[in-house]
Amino acid sequence: MENILKKLDKVTIFFVLYTFVFVIFFGTLGYTLPFVLALILALLLKVPTTYIMKKFKIKNTIASLLTTTVFFTVIVILLSLVVATITSETIQLAKNLQSYIASNKNNILNFVSNLQNYYKNLDPSIISNIESNITNYITKTINFSMNASTKIFSQTLGFVATIPYTLMVLLFTLLTTYFFTKDLASSSNKLFDLIPPKNEDRIHYIFDESKKMFKNYLLSYLLIITITFLETLVVFLVFRVKYAVTLSLLCGLFDLLPIFGIGIIYVPLIAIFFISNNYVAALGLLISYLIITIVRQIIEPKIVSSSLGIHPVAVLASIFIGLKANGVIGMIFCMFLVVFYNILKKVEVL
Repeated sequence: MENILKKLDKVTIFFVLYTFVFVIFFGTLGYTLPFVLALILALLLKVPTTYIMKKFKIKNTIASLLTTTVFFTVIVILLSLVVATITSETIQLAKNLQSYIASNKNNILNFVSNLQNYYKNLDPSIISNIESNITNYITKTINFSMNASTKIFSQTLGFVATIPYTLMVLLFTLLTTYFFTKDLASSSNKLFDLIPPKNEDRIHYIFDESKKMFKNYLLSYLLIITITFLETLVVFLVFRVKYAVTLSLLCGLFDLLPIFGIGIIYVPLIAIFFISNNYVAALGLLISYLIITIVRQIIEPKIVSSSLGIHPVAVLASIFIGLKANGVIGMIFCMFLVVFYNILKKVEVL
């Protein structure tokens, strides 16, 4: 009984400390973002930097400068291409949105008229209710579509307003990444020199496992986003959906959202193709949407559990409880809670 109480005390302390650190970390992320990004990037660049130092027998300052410069150059080029593509397609979407609604107005009205034939035999009060609801929905949809270009324009202006802050974050991240990479690539690790020798192995293990866990967590969800993006891109290209790159990228990002997910993009597209009498594309998109959703639900627990080294049921429980409690942030909280508990259990801290 005493051992059980002692273990419960440790678990309670762990939960309280973990929750405190989690809240502080995300609460101050707006101020620490460049340094958090720099540390993550430095950990990724440590291996190539060390390899260059040994291969060409150069100092860590030069090797770190080389890897940091090459890495950020590649990232900036790729981001520029992605932003240019998305901006171009977004502008075209905003231009064509109103004309598309106007040109398909008759199709929408015909669709509503045909729909009315299916419920002619219903009670008149029910029919009146349905017609009122359909009319209100169509009016709201058209108004929303008409205002979409304005909203896109205002959002674009908002993004432009954040450019100075983005550039500042990029500059500080670049400089800090260089210094972090230089320190990590050096033979002596000043951080671990401060740890007492008797605890050094355990701290090393916790640090290494935490680093590996965080890297695997990011890579696993990056893989899931990439799979969804590629699947959607192929589907949109097959059915000749306009703005395929932008919409596919949005599907990849929305795939992380609870409940709605890629349906935010797929459902309106299916409705548009159906109203436009393009039944083949509408049915194809519907089937593709169902398949991609099912594949996503199957591969997510397997990818995450295999990369983090925890049981798939624990992953499913973390995802469900976290999403139910507080959306994506809640999911991250529960997932990291399980992983850190697993790490500390391995080193017999808990």
